[in-house]
Amino acid sequence: MIQLKHVCKSFDCLKTFVVDDVSLRIETSEILILLGSSGSGKTTTLKMINRLVEPSQGAIEIDGENILACDVIALRRRMGYVFQGTGLFPHMSVEDNIAIVLKLMGQPIKKRMQRAHELLDMINLDPKVYAQRLPEELSGGQRQRVGVARALAADPNILLMDEPFGALDAITREELQDELLRLNRDLHKTIVFVTHDLSEAIKLGDKIAIMHEGRLQQMGTYQEILHAPATAFVKDLFATKDSAL
Repeated sequence: MIQLKHVCKSFDCLKTFVVDDVSLRIETSEILILLGSSGSGKTTTLKMINRLVEPSQGAIEIDGENILACDVIALRRRMGYVFQGTGLFPHMSVEDNIAIVLKLMGQPIKKRMQRAHELLDMINLDPKVYAQRLPEELSGGQRQRVGVARALAADPNILLMDEPFGALDAITREELQDELLRLNRDLHKTIVFVTHDLSEAIKLGDKIAIMHEGRLQQMGTYQEILHAPATAFVKDLFATKDSAL
């Protein structure tokens, strides 16, 4: 379980806030969508969960423990992080990209490669075909699949996903959304997923947290928000199901 308590982030000594007094709770095995337009604070909020960005005020707890009390490297190894564009190392093979965290953790090469091949099977990329390929030899959708596999390599309980499918075409994006839902039915990870796309939020989220100008506008299931919008911004956003920010 992840809990944010009155979390703020300022980059100018508390004169202005890019994240302003955000409190929310993410249950274990839940997919929470952070939904908002550019500049709403959603990515900064995500990055504070693994301390890529340090909170200016408030507290973030994981299973009751304040993350500021944790060793930052150990904290990040408890989480998988999936970027838009994947961030794969171009000079490394697919299997080496997937296993890089395991290498940093000191696992032997045989165990690392076995895990990489298991994950390739899990994301429906045949290891016999793809393990030795370089990222440039993959399609955009395949690279995103490898990015997800790398995030899962150390079997973290938490996945942080920062608009991972935003740069893909509509068909590939829908396929990967389906793949993510299938994987989580099997793996039961706690996922925090950033997007600006309302349709994606509705499809993937157990709950949706809507952000605007650094503040949390409302959090709940799609149906809860649709039938009882808390602010004018939320009401306008959910006026039509296929709206996009």
